[in-house]
Amino acid sequence: MALEEHRIRNAPEAIYYIPDFISRDEEQSILDSIPDGKWISLSKRRLQAVPARLSATNTLLAAPLPKWLVEPIVSRFSELGLFRDAPHGVNHCLINEYLPGQGIMPHEDGAAYHPVVATVSLGSSLVLDITTKHSSVSTDGQNGSQARQTWRVLQEPRSLLVTTGQAYTDTFHGIAEITEDKDLGSATIANWNQLGDKQYFEDNGGRNIRSTRISLTYRDVKKVSSIGSKLFGKPKSRNFLDFDSNICASVHDDEPPTHGLLRRRTPSEKSA
Repeated sequence: MALEEHRIRNAPEAIYYIPDFISRDEEQSILDSIPDGKWISLSKRRLQAVPARLSATNTLLAAPLPKWLVEPIVSRFSELGLFRDAPHGVNHCLINEYLPGQGIMPHEDGAAYHPVVATVSLGSSLVLDITTKHSSVSTDGQNGSQARQTWRVLQEPRSLLVTTGQAYTDTFHGIAEITEDKDLGSATIANWNQLGDKQYFEDNGGRNIRSTRISLTYRDVKKVSSIGSKLFGKPKSRNFLDFDSNICASVHDDEPPTHGLLRRRTPSEKSA
């Protein structure tokens, strides 16, 4: 499987889209494996950070990802050459659940991570809005105005979206808080010709009625600490495959849910 053939040409460099990256059976198996008791409720979505959330210094307490998050997805990343240059490979997965009408404000993944992010979508389709960080000057014939460039990427269930390069460093991405994506077509969706089933959206008049969507966002956290160095001051280790994830999560994940109160989001919560 060659990644380059899946590049979205009508988008910033470099974003890749692969439909049907996993099968329906694999999708269902993953959905069935997500533990019910580990959700953290935010104001407009809920999430799980695996193996743990990042500390205030953007450090991940090392622990393995569970098998159901590794197979078959991470092995297929290797076939594509994803995370080949990352210091640790994939060592973190953020699981987000979006109900219809929920979304996330435009944001960036930031410097806490190696500049590659790979997101597998489960359950439902939705549009990801991508916007340049900086305005560009355009002229309407009468006066000059500043406008940010925007793109819309439609993410289908079981698809993979990869962001790297300038798209990672120079753009924001977010999800609108709506129940229905409208005006879907070749003129408005950057990856329209790469969709697995664009006929479905054409038959629905260019509309997508959202249902519950879960995303698996895989990344490499740059700063990693072993449980030994965290608790006993031992030298840091890059080996994140040596420790029980439940133990690490209980030590590391000490920030309570919001319960309606505003608080600063950690980098591990900022992903679509």
